[in-house]
Amino acid sequence: MPSRRHISLVFVAVAACSASAKPVEHAPERHAGGARPAPPPYTPATLAYAGSEACKPCHSALYDRWKTTRMANVVRDPKLHPDAIIPDMTKPDPLVTFGVADIALVYGSRWKQRYFKRIGDDLFPLPAQWDVTRQVWKAYHVPDGADWWVPFYGKDNMERPTGPLCDGCHSVNYDVRTKTPTEWNVGCEKCHGPGASHASAPSATNIIDPGKLDPVAANDVCIQCHSQGRPSTPPIEGNAFDWPVGFRVGLRLRDFWHLEDHTLGETTFTHFADGTGHKNRMQGNDFVQALMYRRGVTCSNCHDAHGTDNPAMLVMKSSEVCFQCHDAAGPIGPRAATIEAHTHHKAGSPGNECVNCHMPKIEQTIGDVNVRSHTFTFVTPSMSERSKIPNACIACHSDKTNAWATSALRVWTTESPRRVWPWP
Repeated sequence: MPSRRHISLVFVAVAACSASAKPVEHAPERHAGGARPAPPPYTPATLAYAGSEACKPCHSALYDRWKTTRMANVVRDPKLHPDAIIPDMTKPDPLVTFGVADIALVYGSRWKQRYFKRIGDDLFPLPAQWDVTRQVWKAYHVPDGADWWVPFYGKDNMERPTGPLCDGCHSVNYDVRTKTPTEWNVGCEKCHGPGASHASAPSATNIIDPGKLDPVAANDVCIQCHSQGRPSTPPIEGNAFDWPVGFRVGLRLRDFWHLEDHTLGETTFTHFADGTGHKNRMQGNDFVQALMYRRGVTCSNCHDAHGTDNPAMLVMKSSEVCFQCHDAAGPIGPRAATIEAHTHHKAGSPGNECVNCHMPKIEQTIGDVNVRSHTFTFVTPSMSERSKIPNACIACHSDKTNAWATSALRVWTTESPRRVWPWP
């Protein structure tokens, strides 16, 4: 089986600030479905941003859907949106050494919420965060030996501005010199590129449709923020940036961003020993390892960033998403008479859901709250024993052991014994 050693994309980055990055336009690449058209050839005159409001008159249905998503509301000003602060700030807590008046912006609402204080023209993270799932306060401070950028900054949160460390992914067209974006949140132009020319003279030739990009470029639209990595030559403008400065849709992400390295067998701050991410913001790091990525599947085959009624903005309910391509006895599997024969769990049970075995919740977002992996690998109990990576069997059957799970897998005659139970 081929090794996944150093599965980072090994980008050669030439990071530059957004105001001076040299455009290297993306050429079409060959893939299973043939070549897709390249993005429109942007010129300096077309590189102006308009803001998402400019998209509303022509795309009102998409705009209205997007406006209610977490993408559109990840960063909010509590002065404009008093409901943005989730916890009751009137209740004392020893971790909370700040008040509402100190909060210039709030970040997040699904798993955790953090709070930014403005000092001069910079924003800084306050020292407590709200665990939305557990409804408790937790300290917020990135320790030594964690993220790669820690040695570049002071140890106090007030020495770690959010501009270099957060804001480029929580805004559109963040300018590293003026420390201002075109707009906060993941607006239309984050995924479609600069849109002022398109807004004034709508045409398919002056805007990017990510759905028409080749799979690498299409996935990079999401990977630019949903990944752990670094520019190749920090610092930029005197700072170490934790996002791909200078990148915009239509350029090659590999020219700006290097996914975090991993050596097979090592457990690190970012990775389990087998290369799977074990912290949040690793969806891209996971997905580039997946067979589906190599076959040309894109994030938008499963997710719709404009918003849906399904969790995680899925285009359908979770297992229905998988059934777009996978079906019992189908040409790409699972190779079993029925889905239940493949999962060895009853219809309607959690164990019969594709995501619960192939996308277990093993990647930490805050405290003991985890999000789903995106390698789509079935982690066996033997992998857990060897690499200390959690497996889905014990996650559900929490009162059992890896030895028990291995014994259960031994009766799965539809699967290779070499794959599912080589231990003990």
